[in-house]
Amino acid sequence: MLTTYAIIAAVTGYLFGSVPFGLLLTRAAGLGDVRAIGSGNIGTTNVLRTGRKGLAAATLLLDAGKGAVAALIFDRWGIEYAVVAGIAAVLGHCFPVWLGFRGGKGVATGLGVLFGLAWPVGLAACAAWLAMAFALRYSSLAALTAFALSPIAALILAGHERLPIALAAGLIAALVFLRHGDNIRRLRRGEEAKIGAKASQSSPANG
Repeated sequence: MLTTYAIIAAVTGYLFGSVPFGLLLTRAAGLGDVRAIGSGNIGTTNVLRTGRKGLAAATLLLDAGKGAVAALIFDRWGIEYAVVAGIAAVLGHCFPVWLGFRGGKGVATGLGVLFGLAWPVGLAACAAWLAMAFALRYSSLAALTAFALSPIAALILAGHERLPIALAAGLIAALVFLRHGDNIRRLRRGEEAKIGAKASQSSPANG
């Protein structure tokens, strides 16, 4: 029964996470395929490069929301199922079956999962993201910092469920770092695009 419930949580979380809101919103707005610009990503940062801040904000909220909802739905079964569903949602966003497993980088969805598992941890991660983004204006560096700190935040703020939530935060952080490999290399070379920078179809960028 444990395995059956875990499979249900994983499949449901994955399907929630795999909905490509950034792509759907930009197409609905008549902007074409967001994957044709900037980083080729379907996430908030790349949607922002269209110049449509409202669409970027909607993408952020919806991508975060699908992660939070996936975790919250299964939290009633137990924290272990919420963790499974949350991690699966991030995997779904990064590797959506509908887009040939080429999706986003998991930042907004991962933050949503943290909020769903323990809102103080999600709030701490968002605060770290905002502080770094405001100070240096690199979306990728802000995300990497926020997720690197999230397991520590979970151990401090998540109460009696701190261990499974810290584990989830660590796994999500590892996935986010993996998906930001190109960004990390550009940061080291001083070539990373800053928040708000528009990008042409051929320009490298974060996202």
